[in-house]
Amino acid sequence: MIRCHLSTLMGRDKLRVSDVSRLTGLNRSTVTSLYNETAARVDMAAVDALCNLFRCSVGDLFEHVHDADRSTS
Repeated sequence: MIRCHLSTLMGRDKLRVSDVSRLTGLNRSTVTSLYNETAARVDMAAVDALCNLFRCSVGDLFEHVHDADRSTS
């Protein structure tokens, strides 16, 4: 499973979904689906925009969690 840490990064910088959408030019629904970890696919341009905004690497934004490591989350 892939975990998205967008909500953590947004909390760190005290940004709302609307702020991230405005600052990156991404559609609000794209940001919301990543925030809620319900996105099935992510465009590379979206990943690039988010990494630029948060000054992070792709590995800071996304994490691969092995199925056996999943807790009740």
